[in-house]
Amino acid sequence: MTRWEQRTEVPFFAAGLLFLTGYAVRVLTPHGAEPWNDIALILVCSTWLLFLVDYVTRLRLSGLGARFARVHWLDTLVLLLPLLRPLRMVKVYQAVQQRRDRPRLSLYARVISYAGLTAVLLGFAAALAVYHFERTAPDASIRTFGDAVWWACATLTTVGYGDATPVTFWGRTVAAGLMAGGLALLGAVTGSFSSWLIQVFTREDEKRPPEHG
Repeated sequence: MTRWEQRTEVPFFAAGLLFLTGYAVRVLTPHGAEPWNDIALILVCSTWLLFLVDYVTRLRLSGLGARFARVHWLDTLVLLLPLLRPLRMVKVYQAVQQRRDRPRLSLYARVISYAGLTAVLLGFAAALAVYHFERTAPDASIRTFGDAVWWACATLTTVGYGDATPVTFWGRTVAAGLMAGGLALLGAVTGSFSSWLIQVFTREDEKRPPEHG
């Protein structure tokens, strides 16, 4: 299973980006815009089938049987909701790192970089999903994709202006997930940055000559 993950994690991450691209085309192009809608649908379905093959392969190689879904809950969640695939960024990094002798970035830079990239991908995916659910809803305040992007930025940064809010059940479900993800990612970035500052100031204090009374 470890060898399978090392060999396939990066290609399947690329497949996740293709899935997001196909979903974006389906959401953003006008209804009846052929052949783009058909091509996007084929792309979405084919990449999801790849994710299903990956999941089944991991399940069989793990030897856990029915317990696999509980032990590897993130894999199960990503299979059911492929737009959450950016949450596997840490596993993608681990698969890439297996091919190198040492990390090219410091620990704090890695945390900030991967949390930032995950936030961008999740924010874009959430904006697409909310726009998809909200654009035709009565009394909706999110009518354009620009409104959805603005809402995603405000939600991820925990600002929450309130000028654009989901009104549908699924739109609010996406919003709740993005709020939780935004808090976690923001905490990871601010915590790493604070820890880095403390380390820098500690080193500066250690370099100072002792004070004599």
